Amino acid sequence: MTIETNENGRPEPPIAGDEWETLRGFLDFHRATFAWKTSGLNQAQLAQTLGPSPMTLAGLIKHLTLVEDQWFREVLWDEEDIEPWASVDWKTSPDWDFDTATQDDPTELVENWKKSVSRARDNAECAFAELGLNARSKATRHGETPNLRWIMTHMIEEYARHNGHVDLIRESIDGLTGD
Repeated sequence: MTIETNENGRPEPPIAGDEWETLRGFLDFHRATFAWKTSGLNQAQLAQTLGPSPMTLAGLIKHLTLVEDQWFREVLWDEEDIEPWASVDWKTSPDWDFDTATQDDPTELVENWKKSVSRARDNAECAFAELGLNARSKATRHGETPNLRWIMTHMIEEYARHNGHVDLIRESIDGLTGD
């Protein structure tokens, strides 16, 4: 199957794919949208805020790196935390990912996100190959064991929500707009 990309290098979700292809297609589309909208900026630009919100593009990159690892490693496969997440005192610093990101090297932020996305894709593919979209997570989250279908849908929602934030912040930085 050939995956077509648009003018910004984003893969178009399949129009008539099965459920797995559609979920994977939309998640990859939103990941690519996020990559496009956060690309080409320096550390100062990634640290910019908009209005009264302390949210930054750097914070969103680090946050989505965490979210990819949490859902596709820790919840789906019940794997141990990896660094930098493992040594964070989340009770003392619940927004550590957002709060520390502006101090991080932009290249490392993006590379860590890309590695996390790659691990997430591999873990999702493995779960799907074993048990399909009904594959239940090995760990609980809020007392439940979500299936892969729910995790994929949740991740699409997570990216769609944050891509809205990214749109506003990026436009305020250099005027870049686009769907």
